[in-house]
Amino acid sequence: MKFAAALAALLLATLPLPAAHAAETPRLSPARTAAEANLVDVRSRVPDIREDIKYAGSDNFVGRPVDGYHAPKCLLHPPAADALARVERALRAQGYRLEIWDCYRPARAVADFVRWAHDLADTRTKAAHYPHLDKSKLLGDYIAPVSGHSRGSTLDLDLLRCDARGEHCAPLDMGTGFDYFDPRANTDTPGLSAEQRANRARLREAMERAGFKNYPMEWWHYTYQPEPTPDTLYDVPVQ
Repeated sequence: MKFAAALAALLLATLPLPAAHAAETPRLSPARTAAEANLVDVRSRVPDIREDIKYAGSDNFVGRPVDGYHAPKCLLHPPAADALARVERALRAQGYRLEIWDCYRPARAVADFVRWAHDLADTRTKAAHYPHLDKSKLLGDYIAPVSGHSRGSTLDLDLLRCDARGEHCAPLDMGTGFDYFDPRANTDTPGLSAEQRANRARLREAMERAGFKNYPMEWWHYTYQPEPTPDTLYDVPVQ
C-alpha cells in the first residue's frame, strides 16, 4: 500500500498535468494481477500476431528493459483486444499484418520514463530517438507523468507488407521509427514522401474502422474508443 501511494504521488506530482486535464484526477487501481485488472493477452485473440515489445528489451529510448515489463506481452482490455483482432484479420486479407510495439503499460514504467528523463547525463539513445532535441526538452510533450497506455486500451504498432502466402513480412516505410521524438513523427507532418504518407494513411484507416483513434503527435499510437476505464490507471506488471 505504501508503494501504491508513493507511485500515485509521483505520477500526479512529478509534472503538472496539461490544462485540459487539470480537473481530471485518474484513479490508480488496486488490481495486482492482469486478471484483476481485466487485461487479456492479445495472443488469446490472435495467437500468431507479430510482437516486438520494445520496453521488455533494450531497443527503446531508455536503452534497457523498463520497470514493470517482465515479459514481452501485449495486454489490453477485452474490447480493445477484440477490435485489434478485427483489424488484423482485415489486413491479412489485403496482404498486410500488424506488428505490436507496446500495449498496456504499467504506471511504474511511466514513472521509470520520468526518472530517465531527469537524468540528463544519460544520452546513449539520443542519435536514434531524439537527435534534434536536447534531452531536457523531452519532459512534457514527449514524456509525461501519466500515460493513456496505463488505462489498458492504447497501443503502439506498425504495419507490415507480406508476400502472397502471408509470409516474409517487412515493415512499410513510415518516415520514422518508433518513439522518434520529433515533429516528423506527427501523423500528418509535412515533408513525407507520397509513399510514407500513404502507408500511414493505410494504418490509420484500418485502425479507425475498428474503433481506434490516432494520437496526432505519434503515427504509431492508437486508443480504442470508448475506453472501458477512462479514469483508471493500472500498475499490474506485464508478465
